[in-house]
Amino acid sequence: MSELMTQKYFDARPRSVSLARKFTTATLASWGLDGLTDDVRLCVSELATNALVHGTEPGRGFLVKLAHDDTVLRLEVHDSRSLRRDSHRPRVHDPDPADASGRGLLLVQLLADAWGVESRQPFGKIVWSRFKAVAATREAACSPSQPAYHPFTSLPRAVRTDP
Repeated sequence: MSELMTQKYFDARPRSVSLARKFTTATLASWGLDGLTDDVRLCVSELATNALVHGTEPGRGFLVKLAHDDTVLRLEVHDSRSLRRDSHRPRVHDPDPADASGRGLLLVQLLADAWGVESRQPFGKIVWSRFKAVAATREAACSPSQPAYHPFTSLPRAVRTDP
């Protein structure tokens, strides 16, 4: 079993979230994992946004790392803010429907097969998500007569993370 791995550092600026999506999309295409692109792209967008807004210390950016070992794709977003206390630990929230934000990790939880948070040395943290790396994972589960189910098709436009 061979493992593929790539990573890229992004500056702490809003444009970096879009660049992280493009990096992820290109990597998945080069690895033949096009069936995972939509879900992983949305997750990297959410995790990179969280790193940018909540996880980077002044003057520091974030790192996106992708690893694939024939069965699993692991997405990691490394940032510079340490887990000094529980209030810094990323967690899923239950936002009010009127809230404009607070759904990022909920989306990651719904799309990924697993996710979590680890401390990073010498400082910072890693928020990761894991996906079964089977071509067209979500679409293959549906019969040809049924459209593929996607949990965010009916979300209001303000909640979607379109390019």
